[in-house]
Amino acid sequence: MSIEKELTQRLTAAFAPERLEVINDSHKHAGHMGDDGTGESHFTVLIRAKDFGPMSRVARHRAVHAAIGDLNQRIHALALDISAP
Repeated sequence: MSIEKELTQRLTAAFAPERLEVINDSHKHAGHMGDDGTGESHFTVLIRAKDFGPMSRVARHRAVHAAIGDLNQRIHALALDISAP
């Protein structure tokens, strides 16, 4: 399964978001440091979920990183845009 699909599945399961976009930005970094040649090294995640409402910005980021678990080790860069709807 692709990392993009795994990110989508894990974030959906953890937060039941109202909006979720997982964007593979790896093509923008081809040949740069962190590009492992797989085409799955750099991602942007935009997520809107009610669960984030009472959380601080740092708590939101920690929650997302906890939800994606070992995928943190398999990608080079993850840009996050997290908020409540």
